[in-house]
Amino acid sequence: MRLRELRKASGITQLKLALDLNTNQNTISRYETGSHEADYEMLIKIADYFEVSIDYLLERTDNPTFLKD
Repeated sequence: MRLRELRKASGITQLKLALDLNTNQNTISRYETGSHEADYEMLIKIADYFEVSIDYLLERTDNPTFLKD
């Protein structure tokens, strides 16, 4: 997942991101290291937070934009 890349590019700490997403810093760390996977609800929160698509977040595409109808 591109979480660490997005977070660092935005200049946000794990703690700040955790607080903004209503979770804890350890959870963010686990997502970034790949030792834990975000559930569907959290994927949506992260994608919305960074304004990227879930496919971009999950490295299924290199295009970060949303596809809107």
